[in-house]
Amino acid sequence: MELYTIYRPITATPFKSSENYREFEPCDALKPYIRCFWGGRELYQTEKDDTVTEELVTPDTCMDIIFTADFTGNKLAGRFRGIDDRPFVTRAAGHEGKTRSLFAIRFYAWGAAAFAEESLRETKDTYFDAGYHFPALKKELGEQLFYAADIRQLISTAEKILLKHLRLRRQSETVLQAVHEILKNRGNLPMSDLKRRLPVGDRQLERLFDEYIGMSPKSLSAIVRYQCLWNDLIYNKSFNTLDAVYRYGYSDQAHLCHDFKKYHSMNMADAREYALRNVGNIQDPFSRS
Repeated sequence: MELYTIYRPITATPFKSSENYREFEPCDALKPYIRCFWGGRELYQTEKDDTVTEELVTPDTCMDIIFTADFTGNKLAGRFRGIDDRPFVTRAAGHEGKTRSLFAIRFYAWGAAAFAEESLRETKDTYFDAGYHFPALKKELGEQLFYAADIRQLISTAEKILLKHLRLRRQSETVLQAVHEILKNRGNLPMSDLKRRLPVGDRQLERLFDEYIGMSPKSLSAIVRYQCLWNDLIYNKSFNTLDAVYRYGYSDQAHLCHDFKKYHSMNMADAREYALRNVGNIQDPFSRS
């Protein structure tokens, strides 16, 4: 079973669709590795003011390559954001009159390794030049920001480049098997049970996760459980906290609430309100039209 069919992580604002942010679904061949492409509604935008915008980022078990092109200053940047295990707030200042382009690839935790040219070890909670792990992708994809006519053309070109650089041998079957067990159990799987189901010892499993994901299996499992809880909270109209305590294996309601706030920086009621405050601007889910 493809992992993406049993698990779909979401951001702190899963319904967001604005001038500066929209999600685009990848082609079928890339769905096992890429959660989405994202960027502005239009590929090229001229900023209207110097407003500083803030955005809450919560752990989503994903990794991003983010390309930005500054046409006013003739500068191009390609940055890689490793998997996160903590929430944080981004702050971006606009520059009136500057023309820019923003385009990003959001990989599943298990998907980035299939395109990386270096180990993903020690990439957790880091943000740095994408050229270190993805030199070919950075060069070929980054250049397209200057030549693509619109966002649809850029996505089509990006998909061809990504498929060209896809190398299944860069993935670990043991890691994929472990991730499948974690996802199937919604993160509620004791590590002792997980390790009994795999053909490697404890140390080898830790080393493989560090190399191919940049995070331990225990940490990934904890964030998967949080993500499943967050999906349930935001999409299940009959969500009940006590039912969730049992469903996700928490010891009690206090444990669940503490764990959620650890990864979301706010309680469940405030998190839901934050996610739904701009629901009037909801996009058609993953529309490519």
